[in-house]
Amino acid sequence: MRILAKSDIGKAREMNQDSYYISDLEKEDLKLYILADGMGGYKGGEVASSLAVSSSRNYIVNNFKKTRKDRENLLKLLRDAVEYANMIVYEKSKETEELQDMGTTIDICLIYNNKVFIAHVGDSRVYRIRKNIIRKLTTDHSYVEKLVKDGTITKEEAYNHPKKNMLMKALGCNSFVEPDVICKGFLKDDIILMCSDGLTNMLRDSEIYNLLLNNPDKPEEALIKEANNLGGYDNITTIIIDNIEISEEETKEM
Repeated sequence: MRILAKSDIGKAREMNQDSYYISDLEKEDLKLYILADGMGGYKGGEVASSLAVSSSRNYIVNNFKKTRKDRENLLKLLRDAVEYANMIVYEKSKETEELQDMGTTIDICLIYNNKVFIAHVGDSRVYRIRKNIIRKLTTDHSYVEKLVKDGTITKEEAYNHPKKNMLMKALGCNSFVEPDVICKGFLKDDIILMCSDGLTNMLRDSEIYNLLLNNPDKPEEALIKEANNLGGYDNITTIIIDNIEISEEETKEM
């Protein structure tokens, strides 16, 4: 397995409010990857995303060994981790006025036994590339996504909609949040892409796929470079999990 990650401030922002975490495969058995895109005032977004990543990571690490390794319980572990992180960020937002309106997206990917377990809040995204097809695994918790789902606008109209960044759900904004949790297969040669909307607001899915395909050595740098070439209006973060090798243990069925 090959892990590539990069975060960039972009061309327009004064601060990078994205945060991420990737497991060190040489030192850790747990294959855990987390990405958060913060929002809210001076330093608020940076604090929210950093807290969300660290607290959800610590919750999973501390509880993984005692969790039963079946689909239901691993999804529950991720759901509980997000709810715990939400509590931490929400309580922190009450401490000072400058942090009052902070919040963050969060995506967590836990890879275990040939599967990827995902928890998701907000409009950062998780994609899977398999056999020359890119598929978005998460659903944006955004106003525009709701309009598309309701049939009010088309997907093409959503791409340039003036309210495309308005979130319907974020971590840390309320005392409770309910994440989406899903489990998908993660087979040999599959690629998982986790990214903040600083990438997807600049590039369409087909463009992301082509950049991944045509830049096998440093795809994360190619994605960020192109997003910046097109304006770089937001912070840009990508995590690429390339399943080019699978251990004997992972090939066993759950």
